[in-house]
Amino acid sequence: MKKIIWFAMVSMVVLLGACSSGGKETSNDSKKEVIQSIQDSGKLVVGTSADFAPFEFHTMIDGKDKIVGVDIDLANEIAKELGVKVELMDMEFNAVLAALQQGKVNLAISGISATEERQQTFDFSDNYFAPPQKMVINKENANELTSLKSFAKKKVGAQKGSVQEDVVKEQVADAQLVSVAKVPNLIIELKQGSIDGLVLEETVANSYIENNPELMLADVDLVSSDEEAYAIALPKGEEELQKKVNQVIQELQSSGKMDEFIQKNTELAKKAEE
Repeated sequence: MKKIIWFAMVSMVVLLGACSSGGKETSNDSKKEVIQSIQDSGKLVVGTSADFAPFEFHTMIDGKDKIVGVDIDLANEIAKELGVKVELMDMEFNAVLAALQQGKVNLAISGISATEERQQTFDFSDNYFAPPQKMVINKENANELTSLKSFAKKKVGAQKGSVQEDVVKEQVADAQLVSVAKVPNLIIELKQGSIDGLVLEETVANSYIENNPELMLADVDLVSSDEEAYAIALPKGEEELQKKVNQVIQELQSSGKMDEFIQKNTELAKKAEE
């Protein structure tokens, strides 16, 4: 009887061990590298907030609403390198990184700066654009708003979730920060006088000023840092995808195509508002 019981117990252990081993092999077999997964799906899913001309914005092409911009051209070049097409997910800026963290998108490309805080959660590509920060105001207030001190107790806008919020907090400390999700809404508030100033990256600021002649850049100095340069956000640990992305960025910069993207989309943004 003892032998029978002992044999049954050994058999059970062997059976359980086999089941456990088999399950582990199945798990490993089903696990795919992210690049292979992207290629298998045939698409690179990119999160962006298309209200940031000339980097990402809506315009009409052949009677259809399209999302275009420097970042979109960059996304298309990365997709081409991977042999797939781009699928864009347009959302509010402060939701873009959340979508990346939740696995809803493969990359976040939306004028994103690789701040120390963000680097704790995400990996980033090499920087592809270093934007000076500028203050946009109404021309009618040009004689009044001539220094950062003149913005004391004034309302200064910045896009919600952006580094421009930190610029206001740290460099225009006596002002009241007004955070809004969409840049076009901030432009409207500035034109209506609901806010007194708006911090934007220079290229974006000039794009909106071109189409809103009552606005201008204030003659005040805002300090830019390396943390404010734009980079592509990736999930933590995706080193092979990061290498591919950096390879594309380096090729675009060395060939001059990145500058071409900026010039082309700046002109396109002007036409979009005509």
